[in-house]
Amino acid sequence: ANTPYTIRIKAPREGETTIHDLVQGDVRVANSELDDMIILRADGTPVYQLAVVVDDHDMDITHVIRGDDHLTNTFRQAMIYRAMGWKLPHFAHLPLIHGPDGAKLSKRHGAQSVVEFREMGYLPEALNNYLLRLGWGHGDAEILSREEQIRLFDLDGVGRSPSRMDYAKLLHINGVWLRQADDTRLTNDVMERLAKMDGVDTSDATRAKVLALMPGLKERAKTLVELADNAAFLGRSLPLTFDPKAEKQLTPENRVMLGRLALALKATEPFSKEAIDATLRQFAETHEMKLGKVAQPLRAAVTGSTMSPGIDDTLLALGRDEVLARINAVAAHE
Repeated sequence: ANTPYTIRIKAPREGETTIHDLVQGDVRVANSELDDMIILRADGTPVYQLAVVVDDHDMDITHVIRGDDHLTNTFRQAMIYRAMGWKLPHFAHLPLIHGPDGAKLSKRHGAQSVVEFREMGYLPEALNNYLLRLGWGHGDAEILSREEQIRLFDLDGVGRSPSRMDYAKLLHINGVWLRQADDTRLTNDVMERLAKMDGVDTSDATRAKVLALMPGLKERAKTLVELADNAAFLGRSLPLTFDPKAEKQLTPENRVMLGRLALALKATEPFSKEAIDATLRQFAETHEMKLGKVAQPLRAAVTGSTMSPGIDDTLLALGRDEVLARINAVAAHE
């Protein structure tokens, strides 16, 4: 009397306890391995194992689905269910995700938080799709909409073995979802990312250019970060900076060619995609050049890179005045 005490549950000493798991099948543990665990602390508060059982029972929980690192807890909790005469819920213990090297996933393997994946430019539907397919399958189906996932998913398809995180596969799936995403939604995200870059205008005019070019931009990107980087040229001011590959395109001969091309584009009426395409083809034919030999230096001059959507779409999004200003900034006029 008058001394602190805890309350323990007396574990069975003989035989074994079996848990029928919806993923792992029947899992057995010898009762001799179970201890008389504390269920009520000396201050009268319940421990986790007791609290979670009472909480799940009171809420009529039918299925407990969690990582297989909780399997040990399940055997302890089963003692409480049976001591109370309560029906056990259905248990399903899912295998954990390991790193590419087979070791338990950790920070050294890369992003773990969904916030980190968002910052790295992954779409939520892509990450959801990838994680689902990492531990569950439906034939050869790889890309599944949320509606299809809900309709097809069942615990019978969940694998028992740990999965390995494959970032290359995740990147591929993200690219697929990126190409399917709504252009306005992507533009909004890109503009938020451009606002954090130095020297990039994020006015409504730039937004309109990004939106206009989005169908072509998203075909060449696999993450939102890459998409924003590829779209940044639309909001940059003169003088542009050129990557090494673009610099190689701006040879003295190509700068002279660009000066002539500027005159042709200035006279293009209307400044439409079709008219731009016709001007570039006519210019190449007149000067006995392949179209690529015209388009690549032009792309370098107006974007600072050798990668962009179709050159006619790119020029149209920039607008005639901006195109001419960018060409004239590097062109050599005769």
